[in-house]
Amino acid sequence: MVSNFKGLFSKKTKGIGIELTPDRVNVARLKKKGQGFQLTTLASAEVPEGIYQEGQILDSPTMAEIIRSVLDESKLKIKNVSTAIPGGRDTVTRIIPVPAELDDRELREMVLNQEAGLYLPFPREEADVDYQKLGFFVDEDGIEKVQVLLVATRKEVTDSYIETFEQAGLTVNILEISSFSLIRTIRDQLRQFTPQEAAAIVDIEFENTEISIVVDGVPQFSRTVPIGTYQIQTALSRAMNLPPSRNTELLQGMTVPVTPMDSVGSSPGVASNPGTAAMLRVLGELADELRRSIDFYLNQGDNMEVAQLLLAGPGGSIGQLDEFFSQRLSLPASQVDPIAALSLEVDQEVPLAQRTGLGVVLGLSLREAW
Repeated sequence: MVSNFKGLFSKKTKGIGIELTPDRVNVARLKKKGQGFQLTTLASAEVPEGIYQEGQILDSPTMAEIIRSVLDESKLKIKNVSTAIPGGRDTVTRIIPVPAELDDRELREMVLNQEAGLYLPFPREEADVDYQKLGFFVDEDGIEKVQVLLVATRKEVTDSYIETFEQAGLTVNILEISSFSLIRTIRDQLRQFTPQEAAAIVDIEFENTEISIVVDGVPQFSRTVPIGTYQIQTALSRAMNLPPSRNTELLQGMTVPVTPMDSVGSSPGVASNPGTAAMLRVLGELADELRRSIDFYLNQGDNMEVAQLLLAGPGGSIGQLDEFFSQRLSLPASQVDPIAALSLEVDQEVPLAQRTGLGVVLGLSLREAW
């Protein structure tokens, strides 16, 4: 049943969006204004090591205290929230074909109790599952079918999220996959692509990067790679003989050199800067993983060519990273600006370097706009 997988595709309510990450709790509130939205609250609090890791809340009481403190400091008196679980080993998103003649009850029975178990890497009884009907199509045998977007998480993970927010005095109205939140934020930007074009969203977070290949606003393929801003920061600090740090703000001031080179270190400027060379090695590994992911997607059959890379997440703000990936992958690339993508009215200026990391929390707050 879907009782604990809270309203993935349900209607909007009124509250705020809260994003949990290994290094920060991010909070955003949007207010409808005319045909658009105004960003009325944007707040963040640091999360110490050991509280949250790989999409799982390891210390619910401490996380609840952090959530409560950022709400109190922001003077937010709300009870309802939308939040998200990052993609990874505890989540599944798949598009599956089912017979078109099924009525809603039969479709629900087939998807939740028959099809779901075929695609889960964990037992069906340990999963919370939801689904959404997409478009109709005719298969190669001339049979009409309907595509269904299947989404699942481990029940113990969804339970821990709900319990943590309850400890903070909050009710989770919406619990979704973080890539869905990000897609919601940049949906207008995704409309620039035709239904025959795919876009690869590269969400570079703290401890990993989620790669989502999207066609017509729907994720067709997703993969999580264990390379994030922390790994880039660690390589940089080690090369510069600096103490290790979870604070990755230093990366926001970095610029990736994009001078053509055969290998890392062949450019004199890079060779003389061990920090830059170390950063380039990690980013080169990430570029290789992107290439493997895109190639795997393209080899699955009649899939659309990837037209562009869209860089998001805290790591997406690294200077000239779009040019670096474009050069390495021979694909156009651009850095996402979620505030511009939503044409948000803001009370105070949000630095460009911070904007790429707001895609998920703003997408969540859209679910709660009032």
